[in-house]
Amino acid sequence: MFDRQHAHLHRLHPGFAACALALALTGCAAAGPSFVKPTPAAPDDWTSWHSGDASLRVPAEAAQALPAPWWKAFNDATLDALEQRAFDASPDLQTAALRFAQARVQRSTVAAQRGPEVGTSAGASRQRQSESGASTRMLGIMGAAPSLTKLLAEPFTLYQAGFDASWELDLWGRVRRSVEAADADVGQQAALLDLARLSLASDVARNYFELRTAQRQSRLMREDIAALEERAALLQARVDGGVLNHADLQRQRAELAALTAQLPPLLAQEAASANQIALLLGERPGALQAELAPREADAKTSLPDLALGLPSEVALRRPDIRAAEARLRSATANIGIAKANLYPGIRLGAKFGFESYLSGEFSDWGSRTWSVGPSLNLPIFDHGRRTATVQLRELQQQEAAVNYQKTVLKAWQEIDDALSAYSAEQQQAQELQARSDAASDAYRLAQARYDGGITDFTAVLDARRSHLQARRDLAANQGRLATRFIMVNKALGNGSGSDHLPAPSVPPTSSGR
Repeated sequence: MFDRQHAHLHRLHPGFAACALALALTGCAAAGPSFVKPTPAAPDDWTSWHSGDASLRVPAEAAQALPAPWWKAFNDATLDALEQRAFDASPDLQTAALRFAQARVQRSTVAAQRGPEVGTSAGASRQRQSESGASTRMLGIMGAAPSLTKLLAEPFTLYQAGFDASWELDLWGRVRRSVEAADADVGQQAALLDLARLSLASDVARNYFELRTAQRQSRLMREDIAALEERAALLQARVDGGVLNHADLQRQRAELAALTAQLPPLLAQEAASANQIALLLGERPGALQAELAPREADAKTSLPDLALGLPSEVALRRPDIRAAEARLRSATANIGIAKANLYPGIRLGAKFGFESYLSGEFSDWGSRTWSVGPSLNLPIFDHGRRTATVQLRELQQQEAAVNYQKTVLKAWQEIDDALSAYSAEQQQAQELQARSDAASDAYRLAQARYDGGITDFTAVLDARRSHLQARRDLAANQGRLATRFIMVNKALGNGSGSDHLPAPSVPPTSSGR
């Protein structure tokens, strides 16, 4: 009984068997290789992968927790405010956020291919057939009267309306692989957005401390110039009194001119840093003049101990490594898309509507039209284009794999460089601080000897200049130390996630699932 019913259905719908077979095949595995998440290489501890002298190693507890947004470690309210303004208004960050939003929309577009497409149409057209056209040729062959031909050629209005639906069966996983590639693109743009956040925070902090260092250097240099001018005035008085010759005075004036010549570059550096901060915040030059005004007293930079975390966690949280992994995943999915195009494609279609040249009978049941059945697209010969595309996608995947390994190695090189530079700057800071303390003691001793009438004021000026020079060197070191701290956190990817760094608003999109 069942066989007779099946045969009857097959006679009624010749495409029934093909549709049933296609539906059964929709659960087949997708073509191409499946992505296997790589495990980035990482040392067991922070003392393993290191170049250079052992004294530059940074001792750190591997189990320390990640810091909060690292720029808050400086306890600088002005810097905190600038960082927040940068996150709210940076053009670079807005561009990265828009690219992330575009990737999400593109993913929704690709995912929409998994469902059927349904459309509707309607129209009315005035038509006339040719009396000697192909449609009336058979009437002439059969010897029909010319009046019949003229009657059929009379103008008429054709009314049409209906809807159609189609669905491409994802037999070989082309759509599934396309969604995988789109998901990978979303992940890549998310990682690049995190990288833009981290780079923005680093650039704002770095330029801020370069500006503060230039301001401190300028102020100390002006004090040094004033001390040197005072010393030159004393020498001038001695020359006028016949105690000294002009050679000593000229050497002093030459030193004064050389010192004064160093001031304009510092002022230019201060202006350039201020403009760079304004650009990062999307502001015009000079808009931050009030916030970035020089400070009266030296603000000593206090830095906490580094919190490095586990080496394996560092490799996973760096945005560039996550972006490289996403590119590898996308390249792997593209192989499946190319291989799926080698196989036949089946699309199920159905149409239903009404058609009539009589307006009064347009909605009658007899005016209905319909069609249903599958269509097959079978590639036979294309001069090897599809096969070459598969080979191209495989080579692109190999390139993405090599780029991933290179990105991991470069990350550890940047981390080692940053840690070594920070350690060296810390050691130099200790020596420069000792020098500054000794110069301060010498200056106080010279002042006391002068007050006691033991020496002249020239010795006091010389000790004061030595103290100022030591302070200038220490200020430059503190600025570099802050920059090194920034670069360490950037290299480690600290605070690169959305839970630590605010992001601009991204337009909502549908999930497409």
